[in-house]
Amino acid sequence: MRWSELDYLECLHSERRGYEWVMAHHGGLTPTQAREAALQRYPYEPDDAPYRGLLFHDEAWHWAMLAIHGDRYVVEHPELAHPSPEYLAAR
Repeated sequence: MRWSELDYLECLHSERRGYEWVMAHHGGLTPTQAREAALQRYPYEPDDAPYRGLLFHDEAWHWAMLAIHGDRYVVEHPELAHPSPEYLAAR
């Protein structure tokens, strides 16, 4: 898939916001730490990057839960398998 710059940036910023929200609300990070974690998890990829946007195949909720709880979060915390209504509203 080839992203337009506008579409890519909209998705990038949306996923950063979602990741930041989860890291602050579920991961116990300060707002500044959560913002930094989101920037690290979702760096800007140039237009010619071969797999630009591949990270978007799962939403920020999933990547943040993996960072907080590990690979088995769905088994050990089934209540976190799907994004919460609060998360969805914050995006």
